[in-house]
Amino acid sequence: MYKIIGLTGGIASGKTTVSDYLKERGYTVLDADAYSRKTTAKNGPAIPAIIEAFGKDIIDNNGELDRKKLGSIIFNDAGKRRELNEIVHPLIREMMNADEQKFIKEGHVFLDIPLLFENGLDERCDLVVTVFVDRDTQVKRLIKRNDLTAGEAEARINSQMPLTEKVQKSDCHLDNNGTVEELYEQLDRFTEELESL
Repeated sequence: MYKIIGLTGGIASGKTTVSDYLKERGYTVLDADAYSRKTTAKNGPAIPAIIEAFGKDIIDNNGELDRKKLGSIIFNDAGKRRELNEIVHPLIREMMNADEQKFIKEGHVFLDIPLLFENGLDERCDLVVTVFVDRDTQVKRLIKRNDLTAGEAEARINSQMPLTEKVQKSDCHLDNNGTVEELYEQLDRFTEELESL
């Protein structure tokens, strides 16, 4: 019987690297961030409610969502972050659920969801895997990847459940403090076990 596997982690923990490797190995990975981008794309289904909640200046001259401006608001204001999540998350869930039902007939399905535990979606999964790094590594990678200040990086990390807590709640965890090769080796072991279930 095929499994629904929740894949989570923290910002800049390496979850995308894991997702990409799983896809290369032929697994179906449904990425919540990709669905989020669809809902918030130009003329996407979430845009009217986002304009209503955050004002017209959240849209740039091309009619696109100004993600940097929105990010600076929501990562520093828990109330605004909650408001955005209430708009976007139901739309994401609807799209992901439809695809999950389609693909689970063909094989294991990984749900790549950063806020898996925060939104109680771990309860829908047969297994949960968390990709983790230590806090210093996470801050350094985020500063480098997103060209942020240390304060901005800390604010984004603090907006999520601590990785140590996610690891405790998981069935399996992947340590991404080392090399990519070491991460892939852990992932290979996990998928071998998965296929033997």
